[in-house]
Amino acid sequence: MAYVAIKGGEAAIEQSLVLLDSFHSAKNSLEVQDVVENFPYLIDQIMSEAGLYAPLYAALSLKQSKGSLEEAIFLMRAYRSTLTREYYSLPVRTENMRIFRRISASFKDIPGGQILGPTFDYSHRLLDFGLLEESLKKSEDTVEDFVVADDIYCQRVRELLQKEGLFPEVEDDNTEPFDVTSNLLTFPADRSARLQTLTRSDTGFLGGIAYSHLRGYGSVHATVGELRAGMVSVEIEHPLMEGETICIGEIYVTEVDAFCPSHEETSGEFDKIVFSGGYGCVFGRNETKAISMSIVDSTLNEAKEGDLLDDEFVLTHGSSLEMNGFISHLKLPHYVTFQSNLDLVRGKEEKDD
Repeated sequence: MAYVAIKGGEAAIEQSLVLLDSFHSAKNSLEVQDVVENFPYLIDQIMSEAGLYAPLYAALSLKQSKGSLEEAIFLMRAYRSTLTREYYSLPVRTENMRIFRRISASFKDIPGGQILGPTFDYSHRLLDFGLLEESLKKSEDTVEDFVVADDIYCQRVRELLQKEGLFPEVEDDNTEPFDVTSNLLTFPADRSARLQTLTRSDTGFLGGIAYSHLRGYGSVHATVGELRAGMVSVEIEHPLMEGETICIGEIYVTEVDAFCPSHEETSGEFDKIVFSGGYGCVFGRNETKAISMSIVDSTLNEAKEGDLLDDEFVLTHGSSLEMNGFISHLKLPHYVTFQSNLDLVRGKEEKDD
């Protein structure tokens, strides 16, 4: 696509940036750490779609972008591209998650019990006008004041079905995962590339795709087998001691296993019906995205020729950066292309006359 070079626009552009600061300047200074502590769900969404786990930098990007989510993600992606990769982490073992919240919509009674944890799910959706008069004094309560039990670890719910032979065992074949940040995504994409792309996809896009499938435009209807959220350890190989590992920190993740009835081909007259799986895992607290990701994953796993959606459609259009960037570019000059269309329309009208 070609654009006409614009001359004399630098002064106008500089003035627009001055206006941006003056129109959206805060009367009171907003500390970046306050953003981290008061808007955790927003910070987690930025980190997820940017593919960079850095709460402080996500808050900084949100402050710099004046609250524009797409601009904050753009800033985080741009910063991420400048970082050098010193180490590769080992596979994160989410079965060892230190759980803050864990529920199942498939079974009422599960080993370890349902752990509701912090959630809006059971709250009354009424405006709290008391917040208008809330004191600026920070609360002295901490998470530790409400947690009196030891750290909670639970087995996976999927293991209940695996024991009955109704859910496939996860086989670790040690295949090197495809790195979508360093390699061009090709199709059909393998599952590692798909899951990496989905976890960085736009939350609203994934939610819309999952919703359309649940309403009947897809071939599967998933049930949340388990939703768990908590801290997991990130480890790397020890740089000095061969065969040893070292923990470099913990990250908060939300993980979902979706269960879907699936036909398994057999030699008999009827196919055996088992459960197939859909998987979602995202940075931070974003249950809607994790559930949507698991539904889309399960749908693509079971996709057949002629289905409405395929991996190329979903993975190509779900990137928040590319999607918003392509739509935003429509604000840039399209003088040449529009004049071409205008000449075409005018020429058609003259011929009709």
